[in-house]
Amino acid sequence: MVLAASWLAWFGVAQWSVVRFRVPILIVLTAVTVLLAVWLARRTPVPLPRWFAPVVLAGSVAVTLLVPLFSYLPPASAAAALGVLAVGGLGCAAALALRRPWAGAAAAGLAAATHVVVATIAVLGDRAPKIDVWVILQQGADVTARLGNIYTARWTDSPGVQDHFTYLPWMAMLTAPGRWLAGDVRWAILVWTLVLLAGLWALAGGRRGDAARGATVVALVVLAPGTLTQVDQAWTEPVLAALLVWWAVLVRRGHAWWAVVPLALACASKQHLALLAPVLLVWQPFGWRRTLVTGGLAGVLVSPWLVADPAAFVDDTVTTLLTFHPIRFANTWYLYFFNEHGIELPFAVTGLAMLTAVGVAVWAVHRRQPPVDEVLRWLALVLAVANLVNKQAFYNQFWLVAVLVAASLAVAPAVTSRVTARGRPAAAATGG
Repeated sequence: MVLAASWLAWFGVAQWSVVRFRVPILIVLTAVTVLLAVWLARRTPVPLPRWFAPVVLAGSVAVTLLVPLFSYLPPASAAAALGVLAVGGLGCAAALALRRPWAGAAAAGLAAATHVVVATIAVLGDRAPKIDVWVILQQGADVTARLGNIYTARWTDSPGVQDHFTYLPWMAMLTAPGRWLAGDVRWAILVWTLVLLAGLWALAGGRRGDAARGATVVALVVLAPGTLTQVDQAWTEPVLAALLVWWAVLVRRGHAWWAVVPLALACASKQHLALLAPVLLVWQPFGWRRTLVTGGLAGVLVSPWLVADPAAFVDDTVTTLLTFHPIRFANTWYLYFFNEHGIELPFAVTGLAMLTAVGVAVWAVHRRQPPVDEVLRWLALVLAVANLVNKQAFYNQFWLVAVLVAASLAVAPAVTSRVTARGRPAAAATGG
């Protein structure tokens, strides 16, 4: 019951948070983060009872329809997308309530189809969303096609950032095919979302594993309140989520060296994933060698842009983010002190909070050597704390935290494999 209420509360306030700052939003996000920390401290297995999926999915539909939702879509398109989400959500809930042999696969397929339809409505209904993320990804794809440098380019008609590409370069590379092949980077993000859903299904073992659990997690992610906004805004977290989930799939299946590839791509796409490296460094199934190789491969992947213009690269990906002005509708404690008291917290304070979260996670993972599902929750906790104290964090960053928790739920507690330091599944089973 606590998990169900926490999921709905987290996404309810997350949907409401776009684009507004409210103290109650921040309090709820913080409270749920504390509950995640307590869960990790107590290591309590969380079964998914029969009522869980129908109740949470029906609740997600209700939250989506009743809580204020920000979108650039025209009313007719927004109504169509919300209708599809409602029908898809209730259909998944009904299928999972039946618990028939075919229900899991049917619910997972319906969830994936629902997302494809919603994303199609969003992309076709809003051809040019007024957000700098979409502009820099679109025009960054064009610059890349011309073999230009995204870190020295200027963006036209951007409502925000004008002359910086604030992501690491592989975010451009992984989303550009959507622009090159179909005219819009959001098509690529749709593909990455389907890759994510396939990874969640694989974590649960697919049709040979716990199909109902896999379908539940897939449907939770697809029907998460605020999904329509995320698709419309071209937020890129589905790319990161897909790569991190497939890292977990490969490690769990005993292919830890192959898991270096998706993790390196993720680290070469967005800067804050560096916070996760110390945790993986001390987790023996992945270990320090693979973590260092991951960092080296990520360095190789970004090196062409770094070498092309070191000053521009560092300015766009480091300096700009550190010195960027606070955006008042970010629901973080940094913005609480800024909005409510006119105080800008020094970096030493927010940095210490982040380092503390990383330190606790490193200590716990090093001491316990937990299974992969618990590791995913530790990674989620690190990102949640970083979001809450950061200068800016929005729906998409909080969405990624929840998806990592959902991914951890895909791994059934009764069948979680203990993985050896060499990345091979051992015979013993352990609780999650």
